[in-house]
Formats: sequence, C-alpha cells, structure tokens
Amino acid sequence: MRPLVAVVGRRADSVPILRFSATLAAEAICEAVYAGGGEPVVVHGPAADPTEGLQERLARFDGVLIPGGADLGPGRYGQQPHPGTVAVVDFQDELDLAAARAAVAADLPTLAICRGMQVLNVALGGTLLQHVEETTVRHRDAQHDVAVVRGSRLHAIVGGDRVPVSSYHHQAIDVLAPDLVVTATADDGLVEAVEHRTADVLAVQWHPEDLHAISVSDAALFADLVERAQKRSQNR
Repeated sequence: MRPLVAVVGRRADSVPILRFSATLAAEAICEAVYAGGGEPVVVHGPAADPTEGLQERLARFDGVLIPGGADLGPGRYGQQPHPGTVAVVDFQDELDLAAARAAVAADLPTLAICRGMQVLNVALGGTLLQHVEETTVRHRDAQHDVAVVRGSRLHAIVGGDRVPVSSYHHQAIDVLAPDLVVTATADDGLVEAVEHRTADVLAVQWHPEDLHAISVSDAALFADLVERAQKRSQNR
C-alpha cells in the first residue's frame, strides 16, 4: 500500500470549472508524490477555522507536504508590510503555520517547499526577508545551482555538493529559527534548504516538483519523503 502523504491544500476564492471556492493542490506536487511511491491526499482547512483538529487529523497520515504559495503575512513575524509583499491570505497563513507546528510536534515525515520552508521558519520563531532584489543569482522564475552542506540529510538524498534547482520566489529566510539548521545556500548566500535539529522535517526553497520528471536530485526529494512516510506507516 502506498503511504498516505497529506498535501496541505491551497484555498482559491473561485475556480471557473467548479463555480465556487475550492481547496486545491498543484498537479505537479501530486504527480511528484505519486511518482515517488506515495498517495497524495489534499488536506482541507474548514472555512470557519482552518486549524480545527489539524494536529489530530494530520497524525492519521504517514507524511506531510507543505507546498508553495503566496507571501506570508509579515505580522506573523513582527514586521510591517514591504511594498513588495503581496497577495497575503490570512486563512492560508493560519492553516500552513498550524500544519508546520503540528508536523514538528508529532515528528511527522515532512517536506516543505518554497513558501512552505518560509512558513516552517516563522512557525518556529524565525523571520523573513520580505523582498529579495535580484543579484548575481536570479531567484524568480529561473534555474540556478545551490551548494549543499556535506554531512547533511539533504546531501545524502541528492548525492552531491551542488545541484541545479528551479527557483520562483522573492522572499527568503532572514533570521533562522533556533531549531533549524541550514543545509544548502545559493551563491549569493540566500538560504536554500533547512533541516530540523530533531524532528523528521526537511525543507527547500526551490520547487522540486517543476523538474522531478527529469531531475534525479529533485525526484530524490519526493522519494525520500515517501520512504520516510513508509517507515512511519510500518511502525504504527
């Protein structure tokens, strides 16, 4: 049986084919989890309270994936909005932050992607750079290499010191949460991956779902999540 991987849903106010609001997951995310051997299941956040029973609900799954999305509200980490911070959705912030905290508390096998990594950092007490100006490394809608820390879990997964990644973000980690360790950086110094010091949680700033079908290192991230989830399933 494929292990069940909870994909935290994205809320859309309207979807033409459905006529009304919707809870969604990117097809590329679901395809990548499925290709890695897992069964992706979209987790819904109730409109009245997106955090309702979330910790207990997530505990029924074997793994969790916190995907990318819009900017995280700067009030969540004690800052005023930068002009470049846009499309903040309080509902989504509540759901994602609660999911990150629940995953860590329950030691659930977790992969957080892009905004998901930023959410994880804020949930654990870190802060964000609200708008990253492009430097020698293009972070928005581009591909670039990242340097991976030897001896890290990430290094064991991707199998190399440098890997190419698909990048689409304009925010990034600023102050790192105390329980996280940096495991990859871009050539301009921006944090590209972190791991939790004790919980079974890994996060990357790039979008491995973009190239998972042709990138060995990106596919390995999803295979690793599924492998960790499978072990949890077997140990229940």
